[in-house]
Amino acid sequence: MDKLKYEKIGEANSRAEADVIESFLEAEGIDVELIEESVSYTSYAVPLVRIQIFVPIEKFEQARELLKSFDDILPKEDDEE
Repeated sequence: MDKLKYEKIGEANSRAEADVIESFLEAEGIDVELIEESVSYTSYAVPLVRIQIFVPIEKFEQARELLKSFDDILPKEDDEE
C-alpha cells in the first residue's frame, strides 16, 4: 500500500472560507486539497457544509504555523495530556 502523501490540517465552515485558506497557503508555496461532502442527493439548500483541508505531509508543520490565525479550523489540543 502506498504511503499517504497528504494529511488533514483542519476544516472550514464554508466553501468561501476554504477558498481563502487555500489561496493563503498556496501563496506560501503549500499545495492544498479541499474535500467537500456531496449534498447533491438532497433537494434542500445547505448553507454550511464542512470542507476538509489537506496539505502535503512534509508541509504540515509549516501550514499549521501559518494557520494559527485561523484558530477555528485547527483542532483544539487537549490541555489535560
